[in-house]
Amino acid sequence: MPFFKFEGQRLAYTEFGGGPAAVTPAGVRAMTATSAPACGRPLILLHGLLLSQEMHRPLAEDLAARGNRVITLDLLGHGQSERPRDMWHYSMATFGEQVIALMDHLQIEQAVVMGTSLGANAALEIAAHAPERLRGLVIEMPVLDNGLLASAITFTPLLLALTFGEPVMKLLARATRMVPRRLLPHYGNVMLDVFRQEPGPGGALLQGLFFGRIAPPRSERRTFKTPTLVLGHQRDPVHPFSDAGMLAGEMPRARLLEANSLLELRMHPERLTGEIAAFVDEVWADSAGRRSKRPAKQRPAKRARTGSV
Repeated sequence: MPFFKFEGQRLAYTEFGGGPAAVTPAGVRAMTATSAPACGRPLILLHGLLLSQEMHRPLAEDLAARGNRVITLDLLGHGQSERPRDMWHYSMATFGEQVIALMDHLQIEQAVVMGTSLGANAALEIAAHAPERLRGLVIEMPVLDNGLLASAITFTPLLLALTFGEPVMKLLARATRMVPRRLLPHYGNVMLDVFRQEPGPGGALLQGLFFGRIAPPRSERRTFKTPTLVLGHQRDPVHPFSDAGMLAGEMPRARLLEANSLLELRMHPERLTGEIAAFVDEVWADSAGRRSKRPAKQRPAKRARTGSV
């Protein structure tokens, strides 16, 4: 797995080749990361809190097969990236900076960025601080005003367990690492990886986020001009549909897409993946169209030389 450095810390990422991939005789597009070479439509996928880039692997393979250069990233404190134990390393703004650093490392001028939960809020920080680097945004399950109380209630016990119950959580981590990965389905391993990791850095990560800015405030969000697709679903207090709807209403170039459930994009992804792929196609096509409509730059007429040299 390749790495790059951000402020002295190693961050892990994975690239998936672009399409179009071969279509099977049954009419199904082959889902493989190596079906075709990468093309010039970068799409960066960001994971949720305490998860890893593995959560987006099936989606990355499918979107790569549709003609995109897909990159997944382990943000600092997650997955295969380094996991410092100091809380000051972790903030939403810093996570946004890590995505920009990845783009600089790969020499990507602009990209579509899709984030889920934590990743969604990190993507919004890019819109706040470096909107010129974004071609589009896909924001899945943002945590905004209406989800803050439920988030605090949900994650405070985990924060206490990782911080003050570290010896017990270390035993749990050792026990879960003994479960062979081959015995579990993909998303089973994604969820179990939360408990397989050493608890100390996880506690520092949660502390950094608890005492920092969770998302750009409403006054900033109303100024975002990046084309955006917002995904949300009902019956989730941490990621309430009201937050997704509020964000779509605030951003002038955003639209809302309702998922049937938290699991639809993971268990039955066809509809939502198609919507995401269509949005990405639209963003890149729109950008190409606007470039073609720009008048050609005229060179200034050469001035006649006067006087002596």
